[in-house]
Formats: sequence, structure tokens, C-alpha cells
Amino acid sequence: MTPETAYKNLLDFQRETAYLASLGALAAWDQRTMIPKKGHAHRAMQFAALARLLHQRRTDPRIGEWLAALEGSPLLQDPTSDEAVNVREWRRAYEKAVRIPERLAVELAQATSEAETFWEEARPRDDWKGFLPYLKRVLALKREEAEALGYEKEAYDALLDEYEPGMRAEELLPLFAELKEGLTHLLDRIRGSRVRPDTSVLHRHFPKERQEAFAKELLQALGYDLEAGRLDPTAHPFEISIGPGDVRLTTRYYEDFFNAGIFGTLHEMGHGLYEQGLPPEHWGTPRGEAVSLGVHESQSRTWENLVGRSLGFWERFFPRAREVFPSLEGVGLADFYAAVNAVEPSLIRVEADEVTYNLHILVRFELELALFRGELSPEELPLAWAERYRAYLGVAPKDYKDGVMQDVHWSGGLMGYFPTYTLGNVYAAQFFRKAEEELGPLEEAFARGEFAPFLDWTRRRIHREGSRYWPKALVERVTGEPPSARYLLEYLNRKFGALYAL
Repeated sequence: MTPETAYKNLLDFQRETAYLASLGALAAWDQRTMIPKKGHAHRAMQFAALARLLHQRRTDPRIGEWLAALEGSPLLQDPTSDEAVNVREWRRAYEKAVRIPERLAVELAQATSEAETFWEEARPRDDWKGFLPYLKRVLALKREEAEALGYEKEAYDALLDEYEPGMRAEELLPLFAELKEGLTHLLDRIRGSRVRPDTSVLHRHFPKERQEAFAKELLQALGYDLEAGRLDPTAHPFEISIGPGDVRLTTRYYEDFFNAGIFGTLHEMGHGLYEQGLPPEHWGTPRGEAVSLGVHESQSRTWENLVGRSLGFWERFFPRAREVFPSLEGVGLADFYAAVNAVEPSLIRVEADEVTYNLHILVRFELELALFRGELSPEELPLAWAERYRAYLGVAPKDYKDGVMQDVHWSGGLMGYFPTYTLGNVYAAQFFRKAEEELGPLEEAFARGEFAPFLDWTRRRIHREGSRYWPKALVERVTGEPPSARYLLEYLNRKFGALYAL
């Protein structure tokens, strides 16, 4: 078999697998948006059947034969060529897949589907006792998965690597320590400030249908293609890519709170813009896929915060917001800008301000690491959660739904995912600073309604690269430096120092 034939066989086979997986993405979107209540049990079995099929394909011995035929091929001489990138990532995925027993892959798919369904119903009624058995089952399976995948130092690393290639807990620990020190110092200074934004303006009446209409106006103005996607309500916001021309967003609206629906939409739009910006000609291959969840989060956090919470953004859109929402009549731009950026330690991660957000992630990272080190049991999670929230943020939950049950991630088996939110914030600040070096002051452009230059920059420098470079290499290639918390801390101190007259 020639290397060219082997590569073509791999390309055809892996693209067909990607088409099957995209049907699973469609089913996942449906489960969290449109499915009838009585359809969940059948959907869990559908996911189990699809997981079995996908596992069989991903462990097909022919993949190993085709990869072996490509060893030393001239096709792979340039490690950054499309072919070399695809083969590198296909080999990595295959070596991982063959370590996972089919039985485990199927059990995980079914267990997480059932756990997510139960979580959606259990969280509103604060049913931790009922949810705990589902969580314990998922956690046990994820521990088994980590052991099957293998690791050098931490079982947690095996799962973290799924979302952020090459990242290890030992690298995250000093990063979080640096951020914790810098953020708690900034938070203490803000608490000592006499400035107190009036956040009551965000808790007036905002009809859901008007929020949805305004959110869609923002999507179109910022560059998200609504003809290649859609926006729907859900219990926990997410973005999901079905394939080229079909990248879907979800959000949730509260009629008495402005931020959740609008900034939630901007966050998911950032994910959607990344997916819509990936090279469609490479769909179904690693060259056409996002490189990591950290880089993905850099895009969502950029559009939610560095763009969406900037003064320039609201200089452009606040007049329109006052037209859409009569309840904002009499509110000035300065007061509104201060309100949407108010720093208020709170219980809910997705509603957290920029200063405290990464402290929410630190809690989750420490708890996950303790679970996988055997230092903490699932039964002990609520108390450990409350203790850390009290220590880091000065608040503690009075119930489970706003505490240990607030996120969907653990029910979905996404252990190792949470640190990518903080990595995304770190990457976002570093990317944004480089974009301003090359494009000039971006807030001034936003105030003029000019968002395309920045979006084009991110597409050229980040989106179009797909998985050509791993995250740390991509950050260094784009910015000239390895990832650093410095730029995030500088940005936060500059912005909130001005807002709070520090």
C-alpha cells in the first residue's frame, strides 16, 4: 500500500466517522432543547448505540495499518502540512481509542445521558440526594477511563488532555496560584472603594421576546451568520456545531435580569464564530477542527467580555437597547456600563463578573483534582464547595442548586473541562492585546460599529489554523510569547481600576 493510498483511505474513513458523530451532535442539541419529556430514555439508548458504533470505527485495526503505511512518508516531512497535522491527530486519537474498552464507551454514553436528564429535573427542586447516585456512577466511569488512557503523574491529566492537548495539572497549579493572588488583591481593593454601581437597573422588566430579538440583532451586527445557525432557549446555555453551515447557539432568559440572556448569547456566539470560521474544506479532519477547549473559550470570553462589556460596545448599542427595553428609560450610558461590569462576589459561575470568575473555576478545579486523587468523596462535595466559596469569594450557598449542582458539566462527564475556562481568559487577554498592537484601539472601532476587522483578524490568526498548532504553540505563534497570566491581570487591573477609582 502506498502512503498516498493509505492517506486517502484514512481521509475517507475518518470523514464518514465524522458524519456519524455529527448526527450525535444533532441528537444532543435536540435533547437539551426540543425533546419531549418522555423521550429521554429512548435517547439514552440511541446515544449508547451510537457510542458503540463510533468506538468500533475509531478502533478499527485498519486505521493502525494505514497509519503504519504512512510512517516516514514524504507526505509528512513538513510537520505543519495539512496531511502531517491530520495524521498526527488521527494517530493520537487512535492510540487513545484503542485503550478504551467498548463496554466502557457505551456505559459512559448512556450514563451521562441519563445523568444530564436527571440533573435538569433535579436541580430546580434541589434534589442532591437523588442526583448523587448518578454523579457517583459517572465519576466511577471517568476514573476507569483515566486509568485506561494512562498518565504519568495524575489521573486527572488523562482527562484534562482530552480538552487541552499537552496540558497537565502541575502547570495549572502555579497558574491558578498566580491568578488567585492577583485577583484576591484586586477584589480587596474594589471592596474598599467608595464606588458602588447601581445594579438595580439590570433587574427591571426585560420581556423574553424582546431579549431574543435584541440578541439576534447583536449576533448579526457582530458577524455570526444566522443563515448558518440558530438561537434557541435552554436550561444551560451551550453552542454545538453540527457541521458546515449548521452551528447552533442556545441561551436562557430571565425577564427580571438583563445579563443572563444577552451576555450568555454573546458568550455562545464567540464559540459559534470560531466554528463558523474553521476551514470548511477541511471539515471532518483535525485541520478543520478547533484545537482545544481553552482556545475555544478564549473566543467566547473575548466576545462576551473584552468586546461585549467594553464601553465602546455600549456606546454603539445602548441607544438601541433603550429603544428595545422601555424599562431602561432614564438610565445613562455611564451608569449602565458600570452596572454590567459591577464586581459582586456571587454564587453563580455563569453570571460572575470578570474579576471573580476565575475564582469560581479555581473551586471546581481543586474539587475535581481532589476527587481524582482520592482526597475527597462525592458525598463530601457540598461541604467542600461551600467552604471554598466562603474562603475565596466570601459567600456560601444555602442550597444545592446554586452550589454543587449549578453546572451541567459533571452530569455530562466533563471532568477536566473547567480549567479550560480560565485558560480561555488567559489566552483571550493575550490575543486581544496583540490584535490591538496590529489593528489599533479596538474600543474606538467598536463604538463606530466596526467589528469586522477584529473578527477577520481572529479568523486569519486563529480560526483558519484549525488544529495545526497545539494551544501553547498557537498562542506563542500569534502573540510572540508563551501563554501568561500577566496580560489578563493587567487588563483587569486597568479596567476595574478605572471603574472603581482605585
